[in-house]
Amino acid sequence: MQITLPDGKVLELPAGATPRQVAELIGPGLAKAAIGARVDDQLTDLFQALPDGAKVAIVTKQDAEVIALMRHTLAHVMAQAVREHFADPHSVRLGIGPVIEHGFYYDFDLPRTLTPDDLVEIEARMREIVKQNLALRKYELPRSEAIARYQALNDPYKLELIAELPEGTALTFYEQGGEAGFTDLCRGPHVPTTGAVTPHFKLMSIAGAYWRGDEARPMLQRIYGVAFMTKEQLKHHLWQLEEAKKRDHRKLGRELELFTFDDEIGPGLPLWLPRGAVIIEELEQLAKEVEERAGYQRVRTPHITKEQLFLKSGHLPYYAEEMYPPMELEGVKYYLKPMNCPFHHKIFAARPRSYRELPMRLAEYGTCYRYEKSGVLFGLMRVRSMQMNDAHIYCSEAQFEAEFLAVVQLYLDYFKLFGIERYVMRLSTHSQAGLGQKYVDNEALWLKTEAMVRRAMDNGGVPYLEVPDEAAFYGPKIDVQIYSAIGKEFTLATNQVDFAQPARFDLHFTNDQNEPETPLCIHRAPLSTHERMVGFLTEHFAGDFPLWLAPEQVRIVPIADRHLPYARQVASALAQAGLRASIDDGADRMNAKIRTAELYKIPYTVIVGDQEQGAAQVSFRSRQEPERKGVPLTAFTTHLQQQAKARALRASPLAL
Repeated sequence: MQITLPDGKVLELPAGATPRQVAELIGPGLAKAAIGARVDDQLTDLFQALPDGAKVAIVTKQDAEVIALMRHTLAHVMAQAVREHFADPHSVRLGIGPVIEHGFYYDFDLPRTLTPDDLVEIEARMREIVKQNLALRKYELPRSEAIARYQALNDPYKLELIAELPEGTALTFYEQGGEAGFTDLCRGPHVPTTGAVTPHFKLMSIAGAYWRGDEARPMLQRIYGVAFMTKEQLKHHLWQLEEAKKRDHRKLGRELELFTFDDEIGPGLPLWLPRGAVIIEELEQLAKEVEERAGYQRVRTPHITKEQLFLKSGHLPYYAEEMYPPMELEGVKYYLKPMNCPFHHKIFAARPRSYRELPMRLAEYGTCYRYEKSGVLFGLMRVRSMQMNDAHIYCSEAQFEAEFLAVVQLYLDYFKLFGIERYVMRLSTHSQAGLGQKYVDNEALWLKTEAMVRRAMDNGGVPYLEVPDEAAFYGPKIDVQIYSAIGKEFTLATNQVDFAQPARFDLHFTNDQNEPETPLCIHRAPLSTHERMVGFLTEHFAGDFPLWLAPEQVRIVPIADRHLPYARQVASALAQAGLRASIDDGADRMNAKIRTAELYKIPYTVIVGDQEQGAAQVSFRSRQEPERKGVPLTAFTTHLQQQAKARALRASPLAL
């Protein structure tokens, strides 16, 4: 057979040759350095049999992508170390051990619960296995032999995985250290020896994980590890994790009194405390102002509806598992709404529409309810009750590109406002295999609307990645991944095209030829939900919100009780300027009061005493600008008022 190298050179090889043989044919230096290969632009290992006509590039430690191979092998090294950690290796049953972002994990069914001390010992054993530089070998077994092997080991997890593979599927195994070492059922790919993995790895944590993510299945113990190519990358990642712990919105939400959860109300149903409600009000006011300028009309819709609405929209067949069960009254089933779309379609259909009314942009902060599984609930990021910054744009095909790009620009404007410097826009498309089940069964419309989105993004000069098989059931979408100030990734907003529901609801407008025409619908939520947005912003700003968003903008601290009347004058002046201020009139000393204000991360702490009272001044401490004394109250009030009105990300020093 023949293969082609990156420089265009063609090599003749025996049928079934591997990348290892390619490297050896090129030269001994490359053969020694080889870690894996790219075969037809797919990363694989040196053991993979090559197809005739393949394009092959050998990869070494100089190629950043080999970290994926190393992480996979480290999962096997960890599994071997765990087996050797127990006196009876056969008491250790193996689940799965995939590569994940930044590292790897493996699920184990173990005779006892692991402790942090176990992790230290397991990691030490891993380093011994790496140092031994055990060679890896890939081989296949007939299905009957593979089943017999795991029956002998009394391993139900691997037997289940084998049973789910179609007949004729090659059952491949990777062995390290010979028969006396470690062997696992695995598709690969891997590095050629345990010594080829990066030394910059660390075991991080132990967590419970249901087998196959099913709450009705056994609970396994999952060990997470991270691995990087360099010591500096590992160090940065560990710093990032420590910083993320400090910024965790669940922790800060308690400390700053933003929100709470209560068992008697139910998991995933947040209660917004007064300070958190302020942030919500500010975000909603921002959305109202922005959307009013962009020509949106605000609407309101009920929280429940008859079953028929979601049957017509198609949501029930696709999303029944994520919806709360129905309530039945007088023989009619009602559902809590999981999304606002069908209600907005009904508003569009409330009367005949003309092309002169298009584009029609309907916006709502509608409350929705989704039954997320208990295992995926996570603070404000995954909840069961959410208020969505929703809108639906009804437009003609000719208007589509301008409307779609206007939504994208809205994202970019919000990113600038919140100081989001890194983001990725992902074009999620359908898969033909999912038509009729996961996706609306209309291949022609899928291809047409996906092409329209690509054209809009390309014409707008907006970078994006294309991701197959992740579209909404009714059309392609742009999902927006954003990164916080410390580089933590969040899925936030979405911009979706709907070619199915307008027809389902018989939506139409009279076009300029006096003929009925079905509009396109764009679903968009640039500020996501209140819950997820507040969670993200809390972590992004580490609870140190910019002035306009801070629940309490000014804390006034009188030095003595005799200064309370003047403190009230200051508070009144700030309130009249539209600012949120409070007075700490408790019995604590001044320094303790200042410390309390710092713990709540209040942007400005104003101190008033004899000097300030006598001259109508304030002295203040700020979290963003230099401390000042003897500032005229009017100047201070105007300074803060200007910041808040401009929704400034950071304060500029007060100029007098």
